[in-house]
Amino acid sequence: MDELEILRKKKLEELRKRYMEDEKQETPDKPLEVNDANFEEIIIKHKNVAIDCWAPWCGPCLMIAPVIEELAKELKGKVVFGKLNVDENQRTAMRFNIMSIPTILLFKDGKLVDRIIGAMPKEFIVEKLKSLNMI
Repeated sequence: MDELEILRKKKLEELRKRYMEDEKQETPDKPLEVNDANFEEIIIKHKNVAIDCWAPWCGPCLMIAPVIEELAKELKGKVVFGKLNVDENQRTAMRFNIMSIPTILLFKDGKLVDRIIGAMPKEFIVEKLKSLNMI
């Protein structure tokens, strides 16, 4: 592990400790609206985060939206879900090379650990989260 990675990990831990009280008091049971401005704060504040990258004109994105809503309720306290409109937040979309939507970015401890591309069934998403020890 290089020095930069050690510093990054230490900073993430400091920020996480600062937010722990808020996390205990209120974890969302519906997807958060994620944008270029709050993206970093969300992935640092919460241990496990799944961000649905979508657009309003995307048919498959609209198909998966109710699944994301259900999972946010069912997995409250374990995984925080967010929705990032790629048309309105191109900086973050470009940063993570979002080429197809829907794409669900999966973060653990502030680090991207995997992604799900396409409108996958709820069971597939749950299995992916389990395989990454997020639930």
